[in-house]
This record gives sequence, C-alpha cells and structure tokens, in this order.
Amino acid sequence: MKWLDLPPVWLGMAILALWFEVSQTGGAAFPGWVEMAGWGLIAAGLFMAVLALSAFTAAKTSPIPHTRPSAIITTGLYRWSRNPIYLADATMLLGASLVLGAVSGVVLLPAFVVLIERRFILAEEARLAAAFPDEWEVYQSQVRRWL
Repeated sequence: MKWLDLPPVWLGMAILALWFEVSQTGGAAFPGWVEMAGWGLIAAGLFMAVLALSAFTAAKTSPIPHTRPSAIITTGLYRWSRNPIYLADATMLLGASLVLGAVSGVVLLPAFVVLIERRFILAEEARLAAAFPDEWEVYQSQVRRWL
C-alpha cells in the first residue's frame, strides 16, 4: 500500500475528482483561451517535473518521498523553489481544472497544496535538516518552499 502514498497518486486522484465533478455537472463553459492556458500549464508542469527529476539523477539521490536523502539539491529549478516537483504537480492540477472546466479546482488546488505540504514536504525538510544541517540552514533561508 506504500505505493499509494506517493505525490503522483495524489495528483491523479485529484484530477480524477475534477473529472468526476465535470462528468456529473457538465463543467463550466470557460472561453477557449482558458482551455488553451490550461494545456499550457499542464505542459509547463510536465517540463518542470522532468527538469527537477533530472537534478535527482545528476545528484545521485532518490526523488522518492519518505527515503533518506543522500544529497541536497540546490541547483537548477531548486535555486528558485525548494519543491519544484510539487510546484509542477500543483501547476498541472491547475491546468487540468481549466481544461476540464472544473470549478471545484478553486477549492481542490489549495487543499492539494496543504496535503502535499503536510504529508510530504515537512517530513522531507526534517530529513534534509538532519542529514545536512549546515547546508540546509543556508539553503532554506535563501530559497522559498514554493516560489
């Protein structure tokens, strides 16, 4: 069951919830440019996720939550956000809300961000602080959690 408690699974469930809402209500009638913006956000989120995940490969550490870090990543997208993969997930969720015309995205997106922060980010930050106390102190003081 541990494989169910991964951020991509939570993202998939959130998008499925949006889809279910739209299948029941018909969704909002957003203008065409809003749907196009949604596709752009999904593409941007995927691109950010690939870039951020490549940093894990370069640093030879695991991107899997709840594992012990073997390195602290401070380059690439990690210069601007301590959590670019989660930021990418939130970006894709926003994009999916727009593409689907799911008004509930207004509530679901902040709920998703809170869930990810409490379920994953806080524990990850604690592990990084324990493994790399000096580096973490400097890094977290210079780079914001989200943006």
